[in-house]
Amino acid sequence: MIEQKAIQLDEYTKSPNYWTIVIHRFSRDKVAMFALAIIVALFLIAIFAPYIAPADPLKGSMLRRLRPIGTPGLPLGADELGRDMLSRLIYGARLSLFMGITPVAIAFVIGSTIGIAAGYLGGIFNSLTMRTNDVFYAFPSVLLAIALSGALGAGVTSGLLSLTIVFIPPIARVAESVTTQVRKLDYVEAAKASGANNFTIIRVHILGNVLGPIFVYSTSLISVSMILAAGLSFLGLGVKPPEPEWGLMLNTLRNAIYVQPWLAALPGVMIFITSIAFNLVSDGLRSAMDIKS
Repeated sequence: MIEQKAIQLDEYTKSPNYWTIVIHRFSRDKVAMFALAIIVALFLIAIFAPYIAPADPLKGSMLRRLRPIGTPGLPLGADELGRDMLSRLIYGARLSLFMGITPVAIAFVIGSTIGIAAGYLGGIFNSLTMRTNDVFYAFPSVLLAIALSGALGAGVTSGLLSLTIVFIPPIARVAESVTTQVRKLDYVEAAKASGANNFTIIRVHILGNVLGPIFVYSTSLISVSMILAAGLSFLGLGVKPPEPEWGLMLNTLRNAIYVQPWLAALPGVMIFITSIAFNLVSDGLRSAMDIKS
């Protein structure tokens, strides 16, 4: 089950200079900035893959099958069908990043809406919403993703849908928690006393204080999403062959681990580096937002 990581709100979030301070503190975090540079580089590689990749990632040759790393013309070797590994890793960044970020982005919108509404309105609506949300916590995220993908069938669409459903509950719970804290602050009570309607209070006084913590928490889920998406592809429930995707590449190369172990490990190394980079950026944002510390 995904561990929740909420950020405690305080009076500093209401300062007009708050985000300037956050950006300044984040920019001084060398580890977070290095991780951010890696993520930016991966995005650039994914965007410009047709211009960077030295070969067609789908074109194979049995004569080049399982060529080792360092082979002339094949700097990272060739896979089980003789396809250039470097090209497939470069193109694989597209689907891997897409499958890692898109479900979290959609869950961020839906989960934030549910959580903010439940946290602000409270009462019976909060109880019904959050108890329904808690039902999903009866299942580990990995098993829930596998069950949903298995029921929906293999493919990118079903993988995105299943991962989105997995991430909505934790984001909604964090959104409800931080909204409940903000709702009790004096300036929100003053807005209610002045006759402002609920929509205006949420738009003007609530969103600005809760979206930051929810966003930071959501970024920490991107690495989890990438690993789950790779796991689904590895099990044959995600991206279908012959599309290059790091999890699927791990699956197709699993039998080559006894012949070319370093070659078979390359997709896993890419997943590891990307996941760690997103985690470090998320940690850097969380530390930068904790102004009082």
